[in-house]
Amino acid sequence: MTRSVYVTGIDRGDGRQVVDLGVMELLTRQVDRVGVFRPLVHDDPDRLFELLRARYRLSQDPATVYGLDYHEASAIQAEQGTDELVSRLVDRFHRVAQEYEVVLVLGTDFAATQLPDELALNARLANEFGASVIAVVGGQDQNAESVRAETRNAYRAYAGLGCDVVAMVVNRVASEDREVIAERLAATLPVPCSVLPDDPALSAPTVAQITAALDGTVLLGDDAGLARDALGFVFGGAMLPNLLNALTPGCLVVTPGDRADLVVGSLAAHSAGTPPIAGILLTLNERPGEEILTLASRLAPGTPVVAVADGSFPTAEKLFALEGKLNAATPRKAETALGLFERHVDTEALLDRISVARSGRVTPMMFEHELLEQARAGRRRVVLPEGTEERVLRAADVLLRRDVCDLTLLGDPGVIRKKAADLGIDLAGTQLVDPQTSELRQGFAERYAQLRAHRGVTVELAHDVVSDVNYFGTLMVQEGLADGMVSGAVHSTAATIRPAFEIIKTKPGGPSQGAASGGASIVSSVFFMCLADKVLVYGDCAVNPDPNAEQLADIAVQSAVTAARFGVEPRIAMLSYSTGTSGTGADVDKVREATERVRASHPELMIEGPIQYDAAVEPSVAATKLPGSEVAGQASVLIFPDLNTGNNTYKAVQRSAGAVAVGPVLQGLRKPVNDLSRGALVQDIVNTVAITAIQAQGEERPA
Repeated sequence: MTRSVYVTGIDRGDGRQVVDLGVMELLTRQVDRVGVFRPLVHDDPDRLFELLRARYRLSQDPATVYGLDYHEASAIQAEQGTDELVSRLVDRFHRVAQEYEVVLVLGTDFAATQLPDELALNARLANEFGASVIAVVGGQDQNAESVRAETRNAYRAYAGLGCDVVAMVVNRVASEDREVIAERLAATLPVPCSVLPDDPALSAPTVAQITAALDGTVLLGDDAGLARDALGFVFGGAMLPNLLNALTPGCLVVTPGDRADLVVGSLAAHSAGTPPIAGILLTLNERPGEEILTLASRLAPGTPVVAVADGSFPTAEKLFALEGKLNAATPRKAETALGLFERHVDTEALLDRISVARSGRVTPMMFEHELLEQARAGRRRVVLPEGTEERVLRAADVLLRRDVCDLTLLGDPGVIRKKAADLGIDLAGTQLVDPQTSELRQGFAERYAQLRAHRGVTVELAHDVVSDVNYFGTLMVQEGLADGMVSGAVHSTAATIRPAFEIIKTKPGGPSQGAASGGASIVSSVFFMCLADKVLVYGDCAVNPDPNAEQLADIAVQSAVTAARFGVEPRIAMLSYSTGTSGTGADVDKVREATERVRASHPELMIEGPIQYDAAVEPSVAATKLPGSEVAGQASVLIFPDLNTGNNTYKAVQRSAGAVAVGPVLQGLRKPVNDLSRGALVQDIVNTVAITAIQAQGEERPA
């Protein structure tokens, strides 16, 4: 039977979209097929559904999402009664419910409708749908006692109408009142109540939204600049020094278009990062000359300069009436909203109360969600040596907004801040370290010289070596100043992992001491291959060209440990061009010996080998070639005999099957260091940082 969750409120302005998005995130972690249903809709495009469809790759036909528009619903209720209205909506809901494992129902918005007693209508619909209810109360501009009373009344209203209220959420409260409100509600409500503070970045309009609302013309700026949040407005009319003193981070400068001095001065301040601004809005339909615009584009590339026809006063009236909206064009707001939800809502407890059973399938999205959740649960610090690289900065933006881990970026802090400002990224709370000037450099040089003394490395030579960002970052990990490192977006694999081989080295013990010991004779790697319905672990596809039998056995054990840590039950297939005893030759013998080594040292592991790929993953082939095997046909960890085979196979599967390849993830090191592909996308970097943080949490952490 389909389970449904009904998110509703009691009035407009509660910021409920944050909760809608957060609940959708939870549901898509658990199941593959989540449907969306909104009983009543306005004539305007549904921004929230478009955001959900884009973010969660929903295949649902938009025509099935909506029940009725408000005008039609009002007419039906007036002419035929509430029972007829509810009957039609229930019928349309069930058309969606029969196609999906879970349905997220987006309650009515209490905005300019002609429906009497909208709260009662939401309650009845939730009951008719058999849905669990999460009720949202807005707390903006209210004191703690007022919020407490309103939340209790909201709970009583929905519970009194027979709803299964599983949680209450109070949203947009003043940050200084959040803890007091949470304590008072915990003592008086019979269901969990989460309290979310107001976040100015969510209600702030983006420069693109301002441009559209004011019918402005973009003179300068790129998509990234237009996506910046306008966190405040500074109206320029005074002399430049006074304006510069008034600038605040993320502000939009509003000035008459003939004040070229204020335009250039504001952009120069932005370029210096003191402070970074959202952009410039020029009034009175006045525009600077081409020479000023050319200078402006060079001072702060990407920073938007927009012209509007109105004067300053009517422009100000419109600006102060605007409020930012979550939609598909504001993905950074979505990250902020999810970070807010996940910080202040006990998501595990909420899932338990919703009672959504986890799907047997593991989709790429579910796997990625789980990575972020697991990393967040045991916060660690990850150092990113490539702090001036745009993709790394964008990934840092996502990680910070989602509150996944603490970050250290290496590079010239001035350059990092300028690039971040140009991208509209707030690095507040991020540690910036320049290896060239850091007070750590001398100590690191002495430590590196000590570690490499057998190679004739002196302190003087080491002083130059440790200024390299990868060596510096690796030493930060070694010395406990960071828990892990991720690099490789602009560096080669050798440049990324050579310092780890020299400084961190492999775990002591080796494979013969058992999987729990974590020992390793070599460093190897795995890729998590996220297929449509499952996650497979491929090893080794990135490090060891031609491992011998002992090394291959070590790779298998390390890969099994990695798989288990990330929620993949290890069933190991030692791949070869033959299955069982059918083949002979040195290559097959190597795989057979490696398999026997693992069986002897780790009898607790399920392993099969030598085995061909099709027999490892396809049950029908396995039934013929290796009947009765506990691994054949259902292998989850696939170990390739050499780098040539592994690297080509993972790339073939990635491209031909549309799989998401997460990795390479290095294993066998004492502390986690991971390498990126130089073609890594922002999401690849986010995933790899999350994996590194999880590795740093320690092997004792259960998957």
